[in-house]
Amino acid sequence: MASEDGFYARMFRRHAHPVSAWSRLLSAPLLLVPLWTRLWWLYVPIGAWFALNPVMTPPAHNVKSFATQAILGEESWSRDPRSEPMVLALAGMASTSLVCAMVASYKHRKTSAVACIGIFQALTLWQWRLWADRFTRETRGTAH
Repeated sequence: MASEDGFYARMFRRHAHPVSAWSRLLSAPLLLVPLWTRLWWLYVPIGAWFALNPVMTPPAHNVKSFATQAILGEESWSRDPRSEPMVLALAGMASTSLVCAMVASYKHRKTSAVACIGIFQALTLWQWRLWADRFTRETRGTAH
């Protein structure tokens, strides 16, 4: 894993800015648009958005935001994903619901697509809660 001052750590500090974290989560439905419209070229700007999003903001100024705590907890968790099996289970369920949303979108099943993307976002928020809790546990001993 990269050092705490490496690109990976700098990317997480920027992505921990609430604007970056929330805008990325709320952008998930964009992944369905090219499938629904069959305009495959739309994946180019959508892919660029998802690539730039984690580094488009300055680093978070403080850790009071739930989103900031969640993303910094994710960074910690990413060093040892097996340390929290519930997060792995949620990631699997979230990925499955995203694939279901994408298939439903391709088949023009609006209700299923909306329901599945909603489930994906709800499961992601649950992961955020677990990551924020991890961040709180890890920083509790270092706060003065």
